[in-house]
Amino acid sequence: MDEDEVTFETERVADGASEEDVEAMESRAGAKADKLKRELEAVKREKQEYLDGWQRAKADYVNALKRFEEERAAARSQGALKAAQAFLPALDSLARAEAAGGIPEGMQGIVKQLHDAVGALGLERFGEVGEPFDPGHHEALGQDFGTSKEDDDTVSAVLEAGWRTAAGVVRPAKVRVYHVEN
Repeated sequence: MDEDEVTFETERVADGASEEDVEAMESRAGAKADKLKRELEAVKREKQEYLDGWQRAKADYVNALKRFEEERAAARSQGALKAAQAFLPALDSLARAEAAGGIPEGMQGIVKQLHDAVGALGLERFGEVGEPFDPGHHEALGQDFGTSKEDDDTVSAVLEAGWRTAAGVVRPAKVRVYHVEN
């Protein structure tokens, strides 16, 4: 009941009631209105608590989804890394056979499948003679004396190719490095 209804009720009863009765009714109506206001405030507080709880739960859910996606991506990357590491000795043997020209024509289909698998794993071979030595990508196994300043700290020989993925270096290239005496 709102204040307009309380006023109307008081006016209707006031026609045949004494002033004391009217004051008592107004007092009861005021008390009832105060009680309703308190209940309304309590309901508003409770609603806000529910809303806050729901918003926290929603934020927790969104954060959990993000965390699960990050963990899934990390697991996928870790799986590809382990597969690549297990695959590297076969790739090294294949590279030596290709360099020696010893792959029979009947095996070319298998070689193509292996190269396709390398691409599917996101593996990229690196380590070439003449590229600058980078300790993050190369493992120096020896030094060779260079003749010009341009040779200094460049790869002089690749003993074993390195492999990397978008996530980083799977295996550093094993190289020899030019060093020029000053």
